[in-house]
Amino acid sequence: MGERTAATILHLDLDAFYASVEQRDRPELRGRPIAVGGGVVLAASYEARRHGVRSGMGGRQARELCPRIVFVGGRMSEYVQASEAVFDVCRRYTPLVEQISIDEAFLDVAGAEHLFGPAADIGAALRAEVAAEVGLPASVGVAVTKFLAKVASRVAKPDGLLVVEPGRELEFLHALGVEYLWGVGPVTQEHLARYGITSIRHLAEIPPETLSALLGPAWGRHLHALAWNRDPRGVVPQRRAKSLGSQSALGKPVTDPERWRHALLRLADRVGGRLRKADLSAYSVTVRARFADFTSASRRRTFGSPVCATAALHRAAIELLDVLAAEDERAAGGLTLVGITTSRLVGGAEVQMELPIDSGGDEQLTGSAREVRGRALDAAIDDLRRRMGRDAVRRASLPAGEEIRSPVNL
Repeated sequence: MGERTAATILHLDLDAFYASVEQRDRPELRGRPIAVGGGVVLAASYEARRHGVRSGMGGRQARELCPRIVFVGGRMSEYVQASEAVFDVCRRYTPLVEQISIDEAFLDVAGAEHLFGPAADIGAALRAEVAAEVGLPASVGVAVTKFLAKVASRVAKPDGLLVVEPGRELEFLHALGVEYLWGVGPVTQEHLARYGITSIRHLAEIPPETLSALLGPAWGRHLHALAWNRDPRGVVPQRRAKSLGSQSALGKPVTDPERWRHALLRLADRVGGRLRKADLSAYSVTVRARFADFTSASRRRTFGSPVCATAALHRAAIELLDVLAAEDERAAGGLTLVGITTSRLVGGAEVQMELPIDSGGDEQLTGSAREVRGRALDAAIDDLRRRMGRDAVRRASLPAGEEIRSPVNL
């Protein structure tokens, strides 16, 4: 690939991810130093980090450094759900999303700027949508290379955005310590410090052959290249997603089923649009609800043939949530989040034959005028949003000003 000249690579990194999910779901923990784990700290909130608590630290040492620290058990299923929701937001802007861990990913938005504005604006929108919809803080770096974008997101932490303007890359990079080089840990940092190499500028000024003698040929050349921001790697998206979904936090517990249904329509509209844009249909849909006591439950339906229409997804989601609410007594205390996830995805959305959503789930809807109108409406809405932006149209069945935590008025 040719050398890039525009800062169109983003690195999104969720801040103190596990700890932030716990603080999101348990308001009494917000603003307090917490650690996820028990004998060993898996993640620490920024309040705990200010006392020196770090991931991988023993629980006893963490308590000595921060006597007020609160330890909470990990909930991997919740972290996976949150991660999927965040990267669903990323894929609204570009299909070029390379997830490199549960809490960080690269995006290439070069082809998306004509739709959503400059890369810096996309980064700001990403952070805002992740905060509003998933309830988590994220830091974003924007730069010409993947390496520099990751460095920028680290400098921006916590909960920040940093754009490294083209032409100022080395000015930014050389002012940082060597610990910001990808792969330099405490051991390498200490080894370099013995030779007076403490900043990236120091390292960049050393000939590659000298670095190779100090660190070994491969590692020396690697660090020298990074010190001069030489990183030709592009963003490599994963294979077609196995699932696609979205969720909305409702704020305080909501007991009105009508508001649940409004939230589900927003989600079905969003998920259906993304399926159609990707030329995908889904054989299965899952509805998830989180209750006032921070626990959650889900219900799933599998169709006889794949669907992607908003109306079909919405009807299925309403039925599933109604069943869940009737079967689970926790729903009486209200819901704080609802989500829709589609799975068993197949290509060719334009040829699918959709089924009615009824208790049997296997009756064909041949020639249904309602389905024909629904597909035509979806196509018209999709076209308007492509040409005029996502906020150009809202479905009439959604009341204006509905208090759902979503920045997108669909």
